[in-house]
Amino acid sequence: MKKSLKSILLATTLFAGVLAGCSGGQGSSGSGSSGGGKSDGDTIKIGANLELSGEVASYGQSIAEGVELAVEEINNSGGVDGKKIEIVKVDNKSDNAEAASVATRLTSQEKVLAIIGAATSGNTLAQAQIANDTKTVLLSPSGTAPNVTENENGSINEYVFRTSYIDPFQGTVAANFAANESKVKTAAIYSDSASDYAKGLAASFKETFEAAGGKVIAEESYVAGDTDFRSTLTRIKSAKPEFVFIPGYYEEVGLIVKQARELGISAPLMGADGWDSPTLVDLAGADALNNTFITNHYSSQDPDQKIQDFVTKFKEKNKDKSPNAFNALGYDTVYLLVDAIERAGSLDSEKIKDALAETKDIQLVTGIVTIDKKHNPIKSATILEYVDGEQTFKTKVNP
Repeated sequence: MKKSLKSILLATTLFAGVLAGCSGGQGSSGSGSSGGGKSDGDTIKIGANLELSGEVASYGQSIAEGVELAVEEINNSGGVDGKKIEIVKVDNKSDNAEAASVATRLTSQEKVLAIIGAATSGNTLAQAQIANDTKTVLLSPSGTAPNVTENENGSINEYVFRTSYIDPFQGTVAANFAANESKVKTAAIYSDSASDYAKGLAASFKETFEAAGGKVIAEESYVAGDTDFRSTLTRIKSAKPEFVFIPGYYEEVGLIVKQARELGISAPLMGADGWDSPTLVDLAGADALNNTFITNHYSSQDPDQKIQDFVTKFKEKNKDKSPNAFNALGYDTVYLLVDAIERAGSLDSEKIKDALAETKDIQLVTGIVTIDKKHNPIKSATILEYVDGEQTFKTKVNP
């Protein structure tokens, strides 16, 4: 998500020498297989390569909370085939090079069975080649860029999967919401020019919105780390769009929303899952967030019984804190992986990878999931509205 392709390639290159020494797998519990199944006695080690500090720490911390709840539940219920799960949690500091370094450590030193993470697409991509070379399943809870699993040449990263839907689906859902629910005819797009995540969302929003008869009348960009957005927001205001799509991350988006409202932009503002952080409300202010919407992976207010059971258990463990989408995705990622391990009937990573690819209609908190041929989940999306600083469930959109 967050980092440029150039920096991702650099991060991967830095560790090429290390990979050469571990590209053949690291032992297997199955006979005659090149897979890298790892187990230590009665324990299954799973790595968690997450953004626990740095620019997008809110995402990684939330995923970790969800992972920990799922592992606690599974271990208390007898584990996986009698083995307890041990999570090896490491901070990638929201940095591509560090994410690659962590992946190398987890595969070559910790010898984990699989890796959960990263939260962002960029930090996941930084690990992809390492995962493929070491035959280690890499399962991102929330890396939504299409190229996490599918390369530019159309080839699929064999050992890389995700729990979240992809950016084009989010952009399409947002555009249909603008055209069909909000019934607007004109829109502006304001996105991070250096983010593959933002660019992918912007492209799919524009294509879908214009195909529905709308017109994008202004396109502006910013760079991650910017704090003053008034000049570009003034240009957007001058264009008089009825709707503004802002695909980006909460650090900048919070300030953009605040400054947009201060400049008198009253049109609906909409983003995607990158907005989903408690910090957004701190930055923007509750009043400024009124009449804003996001596409997201789930809502704690959804009446679905599986969701409400999860919310209850999460609150019991986390001092009555309501779980956000990244909590839910972290939780689901563990269950998605464990389901594949159980269906594989083995700790052989090649068999687990094949079982993940064959996942069909598994019921998780964030939806009923089938994994497609590109290793992406087919699942529903949720639209949330901010009302006085609180996310409220608006509707669910099926694929």
